[in-house]
Amino acid sequence: MLFNSIEFVIFLPVVFIIYWFVTNRNLKLQNFFVVCASYVFYGWWDWKFLFLILCSTIVDFSLGIWLDKQEKQRIRKYLLWISILVNLGFLGFFKYYNFFIESFVEAFTFFGRPVHPHTLHIILPVGISFYTFQSLGYVIDVYKRKLQPTKDFVAFAAFVSFFPQLVAGPIERATHLLPQFYARRTFDSARAIDGLRQMLWGFFKKIVIADNCAEFANQLFNHTSDYSGMTLMLGAILFTLQIYGDFSGYSDIAIGTARLFGFNLMRNFNYPYFSRDIAEFWRRWHISLSTWFRDYLYIPLGGSRGCIGQRIRNTFIVFIVSGFWHGANWTFIAWGALHAFFFLPLLLSGKNRKNLDVVASSRRFPGGKELIQMFITFCLVSFAFIFFRVESITHAWQYISQMAGGLFRPEAYTQALEFLFQPRLLVALVMVVFMLGMEWMGRRGQYALEQFALYRSKPVRWAFYYTLLFIIFLFAGDQQTFIYFQF
Repeated sequence: MLFNSIEFVIFLPVVFIIYWFVTNRNLKLQNFFVVCASYVFYGWWDWKFLFLILCSTIVDFSLGIWLDKQEKQRIRKYLLWISILVNLGFLGFFKYYNFFIESFVEAFTFFGRPVHPHTLHIILPVGISFYTFQSLGYVIDVYKRKLQPTKDFVAFAAFVSFFPQLVAGPIERATHLLPQFYARRTFDSARAIDGLRQMLWGFFKKIVIADNCAEFANQLFNHTSDYSGMTLMLGAILFTLQIYGDFSGYSDIAIGTARLFGFNLMRNFNYPYFSRDIAEFWRRWHISLSTWFRDYLYIPLGGSRGCIGQRIRNTFIVFIVSGFWHGANWTFIAWGALHAFFFLPLLLSGKNRKNLDVVASSRRFPGGKELIQMFITFCLVSFAFIFFRVESITHAWQYISQMAGGLFRPEAYTQALEFLFQPRLLVALVMVVFMLGMEWMGRRGQYALEQFALYRSKPVRWAFYYTLLFIIFLFAGDQQTFIYFQF
């Protein structure tokens, strides 16, 4: 079920009413209803894949209890590996089976020995990368004795399948979200209004920014050979804006929806396009995944300890695995490796922890140096996102070579201006400027409109909310599936 669909518009108020007015007197019943609602939400896409969530839930719930009872470290390691193999086994089969088979075939064909194995027509279950990591993280925390295992199966099932963040995150930690299912929840109107406000901003970013940018980015990426260098550069920028509006918009809707039901989800985006270097970008982009890899992969590998060679190795492993997590294509691996190269100068110079504060924290506007740093970082991110968007490495090479080769041709600028001055695109870019302006003013808050609500009178606030609703209905782009649903 899509957040930006009529089904969700009906689903949400029905679930909200039953949750607060029918099941609110019994915590077990309320949690059970969350599980049922979450399974309906996920099963709306394809009910057959519900068994994957249920299987992962049963396995990791049982392993958590066994880990707590077992004192022998050797057996505890076996139990941990069962969880890793089950969760990553499901993920590997559904997401990567055909990738490995096709890569195997291409490798043998390259060396003159063609083979013809059968590939399966496997449908990728929506959100499998998110809920498997969430469930696996629980077992790892229990194994490390950072968390006492739960004996409440309903609460654990609700934690794994919680519908606001089920299919595209944030990837929650059991130490943060699971205890919230143990505590009795009471309706808080101020929290609910804040949740609605964040949802409104998320819908604006998804429907107005992402969906409109997607129309033009798709046109350029799907017909690369028809366009010149400057126009293709514009396409890379449009996709960079699209994916931010799409994914951060989803996160805002998910976090706001969870707040309606009395839950706090972790922050997933912290204004990443205001970053002054790549290291800061990764502290602000898809925070739940970045910190997951940091805690469960980078630190166990040795983290920043050891010699510089080990630190470089660990950095490349994390970025490449992060790229591979995003999809079964060499383009995602290239995207991850490229970010590792971007990160390398900061690592070698010891400046990867330099920009930890909010940009222009005590000033209204950034300085000249900060503007240049943000511009360079945005350009690097936009260039890397070309690999994220293209269909293949060959397509990436075609796109980049054509983009670079046509930058200095006079006719390239004419075509770019003709493309740029399309009325719908100009409106979309005006909306982008508005979004960035609001996020700059609200950069000290958890989301753009949080600070806005504190310093404006009630009539001004409500006038703004209704205006934003009007803009969403008036300038909505063609409905697009959330990009991260495929991951």
